[in-house]
Amino acid sequence: MFRSVVLAAEDPTPRPPSSLDEAQRTANDAAGWVEANWSVWLGNSLRIILIVVIAVVMRSLIRRAITKLIARMNRTAQAVDGTALGGLLVNAERRRQRSEAIGSVLRSVASFLIMGTAALTVLSVLKINLAPLLASAGVAGVAIGFGARNLVTDFLSGVFMILEDQYGVGDTIDAGVASGEVIEVGLRVTKLRGSDGEIWYVRNGEVKRIGNLSQGWATAGVDVQVRSDEDLDRVRDVIARTGEEMQKEEPWNERLWEPVEVLGLNAIYLDSVVIRVSAKTVPGKALGVERELRWRIKRALDAEGISIVGRPQEPELETRAAPDPTATVAPPSVLANPASPQAKATEPIPAAPPGAALGKP
Repeated sequence: MFRSVVLAAEDPTPRPPSSLDEAQRTANDAAGWVEANWSVWLGNSLRIILIVVIAVVMRSLIRRAITKLIARMNRTAQAVDGTALGGLLVNAERRRQRSEAIGSVLRSVASFLIMGTAALTVLSVLKINLAPLLASAGVAGVAIGFGARNLVTDFLSGVFMILEDQYGVGDTIDAGVASGEVIEVGLRVTKLRGSDGEIWYVRNGEVKRIGNLSQGWATAGVDVQVRSDEDLDRVRDVIARTGEEMQKEEPWNERLWEPVEVLGLNAIYLDSVVIRVSAKTVPGKALGVERELRWRIKRALDAEGISIVGRPQEPELETRAAPDPTATVAPPSVLANPASPQAKATEPIPAAPPGAALGKP
């Protein structure tokens, strides 16, 4: 019995591995792999966290600096707008909107650059090959650029328009495709209100030229037509005196930047002459000044007994040739023949008998 137990203990036949042994071996391998790579993971994680923190902090600081710069520009505009000269030359609301638009563009560009650079750096830390990604992004960018070229053109035109301060809210402009008062300026579309109240949406990329009627100063021009036999010196004195009186009254004293000037004769006709009157005014107020100036000049000339005449009518040119008096006169030889039609046409028509008009025989 003892011998059989010893033989059983020394049996060299291998036993099949159990599931417990395989799980133990897998756990040992995983623990060894984690122990061998945990330092790399920890280092990469710390680097990614550091990159993200630096990017977020830098983005916040730059956006805050841009916001403070825009706020300082707005305060400067409001301070200048409070002065008399600033009220004429500086539009605080226009400068505020322009600075806000510029600040929005700068903040967006700064965020895109910083966060894009941080994302690429994180991918490089993760050992991801960026060459195919950048190539794909380049191809996609080219495709989007071709498909949305009008959008890109509008956006770039809007950016340069704002940076160059070509026009702003409240300006009256002529954009070629439409004209009116600017009520909103965007990076892609500019909104105009026309003279009849309609709203025009003008794409910035479609604008090839801009005529700004609200920058600097405007000119009010009036033509006064009087008879040629009037005393021109007297007419000039009346007009100059009317302009001086208008400049002393409100609100024209603020809208007229210079005295009303009589430039001289603008045209000479047979029975009348045209006198040109000009005045430098606040931008956008020239039309109102012209109407008021015409009203006052008409009343002043009527009080002095000087009549304003209309433009003379030019005589119409005779386009048809004069008729030949000899064309209807037949030759004497024809008239001498009593059988000719011309001779019969020249014979006197006999008088109708009494009662013929009433149908009586």
